[in-house]
Amino acid sequence: MADRHNRDIDRPVAPLPIALKTKTIDSHAHLELLHNCEPDSPLIKEVLDTAASVGVDRVVQVGYSAEQSIWSVKCAEAFPGRVLAAVALHPNEAPVVEDLEKDLLVIEELAKHPRVCAIGETGLDFFRTGPELQEKQRYSFRRHIKIAKENNKALVIHDRDAHRAVLDTLLEEGAPEKTIFHCYSGDAQMAKECIANGYVLSFAGTLTFKNAPELREAVKLVPIELLLIETDSPFLAPMPNRGALNTPAQIPNTLRAMAQERGESEDYLAAAISENALRIFGQF
Repeated sequence: MADRHNRDIDRPVAPLPIALKTKTIDSHAHLELLHNCEPDSPLIKEVLDTAASVGVDRVVQVGYSAEQSIWSVKCAEAFPGRVLAAVALHPNEAPVVEDLEKDLLVIEELAKHPRVCAIGETGLDFFRTGPELQEKQRYSFRRHIKIAKENNKALVIHDRDAHRAVLDTLLEEGAPEKTIFHCYSGDAQMAKECIANGYVLSFAGTLTFKNAPELREAVKLVPIELLLIETDSPFLAPMPNRGALNTPAQIPNTLRAMAQERGESEDYLAAAISENALRIFGQF
């Protein structure tokens, strides 16, 4: 994640879209990667204020390491009503940390915090993690599933080039009641399997990319109650600003693309997604 951060942070910030009339929620962002600052910094407040100005008034701040999960909780404490935290070891971090058990204990403790709404992002990534480390990654994923269930928190899944392995692990371990596929990257057939199991699918700016017709087919299939939207900022800025630095303020561009594909109004979709986020994550 650190290398990825360094590549992205110098990009120009995407221009602001036209504001939504109905407020909605960014279910997955990495605010700590937008600015190298404290979690209660005015720089973070500025990001949140800018997002709110276009109708995105709440954000789930997602950790990817023990250190950044602590940052996420402090951010949620600093901005009540606006930010909730998710905590986890990212699947590419877990196999290479100095002491995996120690870091998992940090996540177990943070999971009890009232400002923590989810355990994530965890999961499997066979694109960045080679075969020699994949068993350690699987172990971490199983531990995170257990933590989510023990604390009655949602599970936020990172799945890259590991669709079957992720689905099989959830079946083997028993998925938490609220299981979310962050930045959904599967096809329509996988979406059908997820829907049958009651998993929530969260779509990011990739939905708008020209080379992602399978995502546009998948999003049409998702029952409204199993749908979320996210930025995964600072990554994956939606069209027409692909390649720019992404922020929670870019949600309107993805939501409008989603509304067009599903044949629903922006207002209906924004309101329904907010309702879903509150049901899944709790009150901000």
